[in-house]
This record gives sequence, structure tokens and C-alpha cells, in this order.
Amino acid sequence: MPLRLFNTLSAKIEDFRPLQNNEVRMYTCGPTVYDYGHIGNFRTFIAVDILRRYLRQSGYKLRHVMNITDVDDKIIRNSAQAGVGVQQYTAKYEKAFLEDAAALNIEQPQLVRATEHIDEMADFIAHLVEKGFAYRTEDGSYYFRIAKFPAYGKLSKKDFAGMEDGARVDVDEYEKDNARDFALWKAPKPGEASWQSKIGPGRPASHIECSVMSMHELGESFDLHAGGEDLIFPHHENEIAQSESATGKPFAHFWFHARFLLVEGEKMSKSLGNFHTLRDLVLKGHKPSSIRYLLASVPYRNQLNFTDDGLQQATASVERLRNFQGRLMTGKFSEGLNPGIAKLAGETSDRIRAAFDDDLNTAQAQGAIFDMVRAANAAIDSGAIQKADAFALLTTLNQFDEIFAVLKDDDAPKMQRIADWAKAEGREKNITPELQNLLKSNELSDEQVNQKIEQMKAARAAKKFADSDAIRAELTAQGILIEQTKEGVRWRRK
Repeated sequence: MPLRLFNTLSAKIEDFRPLQNNEVRMYTCGPTVYDYGHIGNFRTFIAVDILRRYLRQSGYKLRHVMNITDVDDKIIRNSAQAGVGVQQYTAKYEKAFLEDAAALNIEQPQLVRATEHIDEMADFIAHLVEKGFAYRTEDGSYYFRIAKFPAYGKLSKKDFAGMEDGARVDVDEYEKDNARDFALWKAPKPGEASWQSKIGPGRPASHIECSVMSMHELGESFDLHAGGEDLIFPHHENEIAQSESATGKPFAHFWFHARFLLVEGEKMSKSLGNFHTLRDLVLKGHKPSSIRYLLASVPYRNQLNFTDDGLQQATASVERLRNFQGRLMTGKFSEGLNPGIAKLAGETSDRIRAAFDDDLNTAQAQGAIFDMVRAANAAIDSGAIQKADAFALLTTLNQFDEIFAVLKDDDAPKMQRIADWAKAEGREKNITPELQNLLKSNELSDEQVNQKIEQMKAARAAKKFADSDAIRAELTAQGILIEQTKEGVRWRRK
């Protein structure tokens, strides 16, 4: 069964096949680096990461490019207010974005930056002027003439038949139903950053940046363009218009858009106090793996309601998967193979692939793996698992984690890095006791924890229950959870 994806351009689910052999050329609209990334941003980037991971797991060669928008209206305004140059201002937030993406195990595509392609953008605009699709205004700015592109609106499915011919809009953010000739190049204003170019001094507008960079890296027609649903109009609509006007060819053949999320049932907003960056959540004691799991738990085209309860459930789900992996890796199993368990592992593998082939249905993939975990844990408890079975189950679990990327227990150094950042930024008050306890638990080495557990067991064997309980309480206070199982005492970090 081929991968089937919803294509925003056709507004239906279609079989996905690359234009050239087995290579997928994909472009993602990346961050505009004027502030720290919030969880709505990262929901989109995790959805794209899941797509790229699954494409690669499916045997495709992948050429994935993502832009860094390091010049736009917000950046110009904020850098001026901060009294620093554009590049100095954006370097801080680009670094933070890449660190946060790495904390969420988002694989890094090839990065391209707007400020590194200014001359190419000027050449592109000059070409549009030559073809009659763009014009220069008296102040030296350039605009795209929408009336010259009759297919305008084919991505967003908006009807612009009654739009005012020749009306212009020159800001990067404007009313979502407002179709006017849009800026390609902005003439310099006093105090604003600008560049010299063949079309005069100024700076590129936001829409032209992605057209030029994507086609420079991937060709005039490529396989897939991805981003958040907020970019459908006007940004992606404008990309199509200017790109196809310049080349006369289809721009991107598939358009992949992730939906916004809600926070506790409401739209995320600073005014409502429910606006969360990744760093906000980590400072509250939430693990990056739990945040990634929750953001991936609802299929990308469905609304996700991000809640504290959901985060707690995601944490429990990740810990359950890690514990299951630990049982398989450390269990003492006899030689041999149980055909029923081999069948369970194989059927689960098939279910996971079927879920992803069905428009990346992450919820069904998670359901399949937990059905396997329940059945396999019961088999371990009854002694029905053998060595070959453990290997088969681990293979399926690894197949799952190649996409979800939550099993590696590497949260502690990532959280420590964000705690160090908070201290350096003078935000120590934002470091909660929950995070402090988690970091403290990782100050104990595994060997030290094992030694304390042996002391606890010895105290209990000697009927020194108060001493045993005190050691257990000490470990619990430092984020070490102790469990009594059929295999004996086991422990894990919160």
C-alpha cells in the first residue's frame, strides 16, 4: 500500500509518489527568528519530522530543505527597539530554535537563510518585472500583480473575483481574506536594515524568500511543500503565484499543512496566559520526550488540545514504553521461539505501517504499539516469552521509535541545559521545584542508586523497617521511583 497524504492543493487524500525516481524533494517553511518558539510552532515541526522519518523508513531518498526567515517586519521592528543589528538579533533566536528542536528530537534539515540569498531574490523579481507580473512603485518597492495570475486562490480555495485591481498591501501580516497586490521588495525606510541590489536598495518581502530559496535548492518543480495551516493564505498562495508566473511550471505538487493546537480548550494567546514556549514547559518540570509524544499523539490534520492532563498521560505512556523495552533487554529468557509472539510482533509492525500510510495516523500507530505491549507484558509474566520473541518485539518497538523518537532516556541533559539558560538569563524564579527535583535525581549515578536500593533491601531483611522506609523516601525525594515486580525490585527516574 503506498503512502497516502492529504494534498491541500487538491483538497483530497492522494497516493504520494515522487516526481523523480525514489528521491523526495521537500521544503518546509521554517521559523521566523524574532522570539522563542512556542508549542504551536513545534507541533508543525514535529509533524514534518514524523513525515520525513517515515519517508526515509519507507526507503525513499530524502532531500529536505527548511528556511530560516532572518529578515521580516517583526525582526526589523524588534531589532531596532533592542538597538542591535538584524543579524545579531536573529542569531540568538535561531540558536534557541535549533536547541529546542534538538531537545524534541526533531531531525535538522538542510538550512537556508533569507539573508544569504538577497541577490537571487533581486534577480527573481527582475525576471517577474520583465514578464509583466511585477511592477515598481515610485518609492522603489516592487509588487506582484495578482490580476495577471488567474489561478490565484487555488490553494486556499478562496474566491477573489471581486478584488480591487491595483490595490496594494506591503506588510508581512494582513487580513486573511484581503487579496491585494503583495510586496516582493520593500524600499528602505529611515533606520531600517537594507541591502543594495540590481533592482535598487531595500529588502525582500517574506513571500519571495521561500520561492527563491526552495527553487534554488530543489528545482523549479519539487515534490512536497510543508508548513502550518496559518501559512496557506496568504504566504503559500503568494508563493505559488510568483513561482509559477516566473517558471510557467507547477511549483510544489503536494502541500502538507498541520493544524493549530488549542491549550486547555482555548486558542493559545499571551493575553489568556496559556501561551507556552518549550522552555516554559521544561522549566515547569515537563520532559521534552513527553512534550514530543503529546504533540505527535493526534494526527496532524486534527485539532490537538494541549492540556496538563495530556502531558501527564504522555509522560506515563513514554515511561511504560521505556519500561517495556527494559524488560525485553534485561529479561532472562530461554532459547527458542513462540509462534504466537512472533505473529504478534509481525502483525503490530504491519498495523504501524498501515497507520502511517493512512495520512500519517499517529494515533492508530500508538494504539497498535500499546496493544502489543499489553499482550507481551502478560506473556512475560506467564513465562511465555523466549529469546527470539524478545528480539522480534524489540524490532517492532524500534520500528515505532524510529518515527516517534521517545525511547532514548536523554531528557536530563536537555532539561539541565534549559535550566542553565534560565539562570544565565536571570530567570531563576521560573525554575520550579518539579524541575529541581528531576535534575537532582540525575545527580545520583545508576551505581549510587543501586547501592542505596541494596541498603534498603538489607535494612528490610533485618526488619529495620524505619531505615528501609527512610532510604526509600530519600530516593523518592530525588525523583527515583521504586517498583516491586515479579523479577524483583526495579527503579526508574521520574
